[in-house]
Amino acid sequence: MLASTITGSIAGILGQIIRVEVDSAPGFPGLFMVGLPDSAVRESESRIKAALRNSAFDFSWDRRITVNLAPAHVRKTGSAFDLAIAVALLASSGEPITDPGRCLFLGEVALDGSLRRVPGVLPILIAARDQGIPRAVIPRANFPEGQLVKGIEVRGAATLLAAVRDRPDPEEIMPVHQNEPPRPSLEPLDMRDVSGQPLARRALEIAATGRHNLLMIGPPGSGKTMLARRLPGLLPPPSEEEALEMTVIQSAAGLTPRGLVTVRPFRAPHHTASAIALVGGGPIPRPGEISLAHGGVLFLDELPEFPRATLEGLRQPLEEGRLIVSRARATFEFPCRFQFVASMNPCPCGYQGDPVLPCRCTPQAIARYQGRISGPLLDRIDMVVDVPRPEIRVPCSLRPPDRSTHEASGQVRARVADGIAFARSRGEEKKTEDLASLNLEPNAAATLEGAARIRGLSFRAVCRTARVARTIADLAGARQVSREAVLEALLFRAGAALTAPKVA
Repeated sequence: MLASTITGSIAGILGQIIRVEVDSAPGFPGLFMVGLPDSAVRESESRIKAALRNSAFDFSWDRRITVNLAPAHVRKTGSAFDLAIAVALLASSGEPITDPGRCLFLGEVALDGSLRRVPGVLPILIAARDQGIPRAVIPRANFPEGQLVKGIEVRGAATLLAAVRDRPDPEEIMPVHQNEPPRPSLEPLDMRDVSGQPLARRALEIAATGRHNLLMIGPPGSGKTMLARRLPGLLPPPSEEEALEMTVIQSAAGLTPRGLVTVRPFRAPHHTASAIALVGGGPIPRPGEISLAHGGVLFLDELPEFPRATLEGLRQPLEEGRLIVSRARATFEFPCRFQFVASMNPCPCGYQGDPVLPCRCTPQAIARYQGRISGPLLDRIDMVVDVPRPEIRVPCSLRPPDRSTHEASGQVRARVADGIAFARSRGEEKKTEDLASLNLEPNAAATLEGAARIRGLSFRAVCRTARVARTIADLAGARQVSREAVLEALLFRAGAALTAPKVA
């Protein structure tokens, strides 16, 4: 007897519909699985046998059973096919299941028949809806994620028995939250905690308004990481489309979000991360850190400590906002429109130019250290700001520190929102290479041209500097970019701390 069900898999961050076909016929007993299954899919036989037995299903294995996963040329990986295979087996044995070929089944089956959470539910449900599949049954743990997809009836089942019932019990289809660990607070960190650093604070405000890339340079403990972690709190909340994109990426990466992601991500990978971990890819392409930072901030602390090959992989994503991973069988596209923020010390010991501690590094060591960051990558960084040693004040334990004089993130965020709204009002929706559209005053354009000739700036650097100046003008509510805005942008472009001593 032939039966079929529908399930799905992940191709990059996109869902892919897989049809499970089961044929049960007389012959040598056994289960034969075809369609390029990996070891995790083949092992589903043992899980399903135990689950059917422990769920009180009367299923006979004394026939020759063939399971085909179509399309057969696509490699199948993971344990999310368990539920669909089990339902197809039951349908082939005559179990009364309502139209299994028009319902998507997704989930890992435990030995006792319960259903376990699986990654990638959101993109798979989106693909099912787009292909006109009317219903889906997923594990109860994935139910909050499945509810985000409109236009398809989604049920969350706790067990295999509940998944095949037409009318499961209410307690078996509703998500349960009481056993989940408490989630950490998602409240953004506040700029009130930052004392001093007016230039860095100004740079963060400009970077948040224009989504510019930023590099902070300073001695150890000057507050570079502290400033970077407060940047997401200055950004406007994501739109519904952005939130859905971020949720899809997290779901495809196996993070299984519990609902729509409404907080912009902040990703800070360690400097030992490999190129594939940072950029994405692998034998089975998966999103990397730059895709997980989509819509938010990617922060690389101790930038020169990252392998050079890893950093060079950022060049194309920084320009295009997407990553193309090509494999022999397919090509995958990962979105990665993130705001790049990095920090570094001015030298190996960290104290070059420090007014208190002397630098112990030789000019050759400083040149080698700063040379780990290539010119093409620096060309894609819009702003470089020095973060000097702050003045240290230790408050008395009886008197808490007065933070009322420090500007809060809410105040900065309001100015950032005004600047973004002003940019939209003049029609600036996308970054462009057309300098005429930025509306520079004649003396501002002449200043930028002179600086480009003197410093030998590339056309990319000139465009990025002009866009920073345009953002400064937007914050001031000016239709034209003044010479003062260009000079401030050139100040951030200078990167004086990256100028290593000349080596004879």
